[in-house]
Amino acid sequence: MPSGMRRLRRLRRLRWPQLALIALLAVLVIGYLVHAVSGDHRGGLQHGTVTLSSLPPQATTTVRLIEQGGPFPYPQDGEVFNNAEHRLPAEPHGYYHEFTVPTPGSPDRGARRIITGDANQQFYYTPDHYETFHRVDIQR
Repeated sequence: MPSGMRRLRRLRRLRWPQLALIALLAVLVIGYLVHAVSGDHRGGLQHGTVTLSSLPPQATTTVRLIEQGGPFPYPQDGEVFNNAEHRLPAEPHGYYHEFTVPTPGSPDRGARRIITGDANQQFYYTPDHYETFHRVDIQR
């Protein structure tokens, strides 16, 4: 086999892994960009702050119980919220706690919660069982 053919084969062998890596990186970057600009941002902390008065009246009742230290209607109220979905800002374990916002007509706790952070100095509301969160101004 002529040396030119050997050199060409060697170049092809060296280039194949590099081309495959470049193609893989291109697919990943394109996928990331499509997701980033698609506007599909379900979940997470919503921009802006909502007022407590704009939430269902049961949320106000729950916030007042939190401020008083209870008693709470559900045994799970006050437990540590782990933020497993990573939809709230990252904080150490034990930073967040969850409380039920009762849903009229629901046979169970329902999907609504108030999540507190920083020793009950921050309040978040989720109407859909941790899919989305709204920071809550409890003074208004």
